[in-house]
Amino acid sequence: MPDAATSRAAAASTVKKWRHLAMQREVIVLLAMVLFNLIFTPHFWSLQTFNVNMTQVVTIVIVGIGMTLVVATGGIDLSVGASMAISGALAPMLFLNIPGPGGIALAFVLPVLAAAACGVFNGLLVTRLSVQPIVATLVLFIAGRGIAQVVTDGSLQAFNTPAFQWIALGKVAGVPFQVLLMLALVVLFAWIVRKTLFGQYLLITGGNEKAAYLCGVPTATVKLIAYTLCAALAGLAGLISISVNSSSDANVVGLGVELDAIAAVAVGGTALTGGKAYIGGTLIGALIIQLLRYTLLAHGIPDAAALVVKAGIIVAAVYVQRRSR
Repeated sequence: MPDAATSRAAAASTVKKWRHLAMQREVIVLLAMVLFNLIFTPHFWSLQTFNVNMTQVVTIVIVGIGMTLVVATGGIDLSVGASMAISGALAPMLFLNIPGPGGIALAFVLPVLAAAACGVFNGLLVTRLSVQPIVATLVLFIAGRGIAQVVTDGSLQAFNTPAFQWIALGKVAGVPFQVLLMLALVVLFAWIVRKTLFGQYLLITGGNEKAAYLCGVPTATVKLIAYTLCAALAGLAGLISISVNSSSDANVVGLGVELDAIAAVAVGGTALTGGKAYIGGTLIGALIIQLLRYTLLAHGIPDAAALVVKAGIIVAAVYVQRRSR
């Protein structure tokens, strides 16, 4: 009997969680957008359209995960696009000039480490020199893409390297590997935020940094790790981006991803003032941003208009957050 009672309690808890999820604003908005497209957008129901939207949302989600960590500390990272560009510029230089598996392996590792170094730079500016995050990351926002252009002499690097591009073009049981990688990262970082000491430190630091420091939380280290992880994830997203396009252009890789990532984080429910982090919410927010872009393009509205709409979404999300406090 106790086992049966326990099972019923667990089932009731599961139902309650699903009801709570279904009532969240983000989920309602996403479902409404899906319903709109099912009715008014031709071929939206096709498997091809589903795959297109899922693969295009991957980079937003991966960068958004890192942005969520930084925003949870009360900061922001405007340099994620530059980190993508640097990573995307270095990778082809490695696998095109170093033959064999060694070149491929280095092309996956070194560019991400280079991007992580950018995050360390940002973190040190914020924690050691007490520079405001928006100013600290603006440095690499401006200079980072220039570094990528200098490294490549401003030239387009085109390639056809299946072993490297498998990260974006490969499939596992018919599912794009990049989508599986994205979902794995969502699960991993959701667990880190909710179940680990670092996750607790992250939220405490963002909620009240002074109180956290007085309680013995290594706030500077927490922030440094957050910025480093954010940049490293952006570097990984850069590798996926160039793999999809079979080319690397430092002028284009990661361009505007800052706005997409911040919008995904804000729409997903993470407080831009810090202290809260919802990795799953960032996934939903990114899906909303991608679906919005697809809907506008499918109905003949230019992509430039999407920038205005996304900016409006950020403002609306911040307003809703302030009203819900």
